[in-house]
Amino acid sequence: MPAFNQSRQTIIRLIFGITFLIIVVRLFILQVVSDKYKLLALDNAVYRKVVYPDRGIIFDRNNKAILNNTIIYDLTVTPYEVKKVDTSFLCNLLSIDTTEFRERIITAIIKNGRYRPSVFEGLLPLELQARLEENIWRFPGFTLIERPIRNYLFNAGAHLLGDIGEVDTAIIRRSNYFYQMGDFVGRSGLEQYYESVLMGKRGIQNLIKDNRNRLQGSWEKGKYDTAAAAGRNLYTYLDIELQQLAEKLMTNKVGSIVAIDPQTGGILAMASGPSFDPNDLTGSSRRGKYASLALDVSAPLMNRATRGLYEPGSTFKPIGGLVALDMGVITANYGVACSGAYYGCAKVIRCEHHNPGHAANMRLALANSCNSYFSQIYRLTLDNNKDRAVKKGYTRWKDYMNAFGWGQKLGVDLPNELPGNIPDTTEYNKDYRGYWNSCTNVTLGIGQDKMQVTPVQLANAMCIIANKGYYYTPHFVEKIENETAKDTLLNKFREKHAALTHISDADYEAIHAGMQDVVESGTARSARIPGINICAKTGTSEKYTILDGKRIKLPNNSMFVCFAPRENPKIAIAVAVENAGFGSTWAAPIASFLMEKYLTDSIRTDRMKEVERISNTNLMPSYLKRKQFIADSTRAYFYFNLRKDSSYIKRYLRGYTSNEKKPAKATRPAKVKTSEKIVNSRNIQTSADTPSSHAFPDNKIIHIKRPSRKADTIWINDDKYLKNQAS
Repeated sequence: MPAFNQSRQTIIRLIFGITFLIIVVRLFILQVVSDKYKLLALDNAVYRKVVYPDRGIIFDRNNKAILNNTIIYDLTVTPYEVKKVDTSFLCNLLSIDTTEFRERIITAIIKNGRYRPSVFEGLLPLELQARLEENIWRFPGFTLIERPIRNYLFNAGAHLLGDIGEVDTAIIRRSNYFYQMGDFVGRSGLEQYYESVLMGKRGIQNLIKDNRNRLQGSWEKGKYDTAAAAGRNLYTYLDIELQQLAEKLMTNKVGSIVAIDPQTGGILAMASGPSFDPNDLTGSSRRGKYASLALDVSAPLMNRATRGLYEPGSTFKPIGGLVALDMGVITANYGVACSGAYYGCAKVIRCEHHNPGHAANMRLALANSCNSYFSQIYRLTLDNNKDRAVKKGYTRWKDYMNAFGWGQKLGVDLPNELPGNIPDTTEYNKDYRGYWNSCTNVTLGIGQDKMQVTPVQLANAMCIIANKGYYYTPHFVEKIENETAKDTLLNKFREKHAALTHISDADYEAIHAGMQDVVESGTARSARIPGINICAKTGTSEKYTILDGKRIKLPNNSMFVCFAPRENPKIAIAVAVENAGFGSTWAAPIASFLMEKYLTDSIRTDRMKEVERISNTNLMPSYLKRKQFIADSTRAYFYFNLRKDSSYIKRYLRGYTSNEKKPAKATRPAKVKTSEKIVNSRNIQTSADTPSSHAFPDNKIIHIKRPSRKADTIWINDDKYLKNQAS
């Protein structure tokens, strides 16, 4: 054979040999080294089901479970696996259209990618869950996932317990992607603050699927499954029966109640009104209920105990008296001759008492809540001989307020606490161009001017006075189940703050005596409980609001603070009831019932009628109805203007027309001001320059004209609203 042919055969053999070697190596890599196709095969045959853990349970001080967990289902989707789905049947089950179906799939891809499951329809009603379960094989890529949700056993504590909800992208990023789409986290209250304790650890269950996407059982007998670990329980100071009573007494009222154990800082009860049933924010009804609560101008979702800002009024006077005593500007025997008003400054400050001698000393001044007395000692505090300058004196006074925890966050174990306001000298320098004196803000001496505090700050101040100078940061949780050294959340609540222990016992006793007289013979006799020495102070603070562009004076807030028993304080309470009048009328009896319940474990039979009377009395401010109307109409007109869709206005008016009759006669409407010009309200065009706040003025008829449609006539007359179609 020629040498040339032999060489060509060798080359061909070499090519075939190399090709064969490449194929063998590639097969080895694919079948032995690489997991790619194995994983793809497993994805087709095995479903990795996320097992969500039970969240930890929260118990009250008597080891009663305040809430527990129940199971509900989410429908999840993995977009990559969605093939040959019976879309029309699924849309019919979920009461959605195919457009929304596609939008949800796209949203799932954007939020979580094609290959990871996302919640398609969350918190399914039991009937819908059952129908989906028997037909799930029709919907490849869709799976039912068990979801533990909260069940509130006492229908109480909504603001302090908080709620849980699905994570959003912001929460996922903040957690450094520890959370995944579909996870639920605490969104408010104790659920949010103690999320790391309550959350537990999710698990994975591997299940075999058949060729019709039906689950057939465990894969490899659960060899590769990981178990979910339940969250740890919280044991609190909360007295759930006291909490229920507090919420009952705040029914149909705006305000807050806070009760604290002075010896530990443990919060025994915290009520905020108006409130809501926490079970409304669980399960399939959550979305609709939350929207309704969020749009309510009375702000039922707001925890007024930590976010409500109030002028303390006369409840400040024990603190003002204590500061003056400690600074040495007065003694307990110091008195003023009040004849019904304070005339020491250009602005006259009225007093409720005229009888001679009602402010002859500190004790009498507290019992009678004399404005003249506490205005005078406030001025003496600022103009003291040590500082010799009003601004330095004010700074010293402000330091005392901060030591009481006012003007700064206390650090309670709830998120989003507000600090209140104790203005500093820069604020007054700005307002008065640097020229001011102790008369400028003299009403700070009676708890007004720019002073604002939260109810929890008021209750904590009573703890300091009761303890003669020390306090523990107010908190709910006493201990965590299986607590370890790594659990640092509770450390700061076990630290004793000796903020004002330098004040002498004699000064504290002088304040205690006056506060006891408030109940025995002064302004809070309605709070007396036989056999218990109560120290208290009533308060009445002014309240204003802006309505229709005008600043309106509202009925005063009813305020009350107390602690008992005087000899060994076990409970301190602050009560604020907005627009209710004198502190002795509403706030004082409310606090008295709570003290009696906590200290004696019952309320006397003859007092139960008064409990029912107060709980059944509606003190909701009347102006809220007008504010709700303005908010609803503004929102409806905004979206109408934005999208040129009158259905927003129709939905808005539906709530106002269901039980109303059409006005017999409508007068010719006045003109309505827009952002650029004056137009007649009979011809308001649908342009963006028409302010939504003027969309529905009272006593007017508005025609909203749009091309190719009938004009919408809106009848409005003294809060009675009708809508007819005008040709």
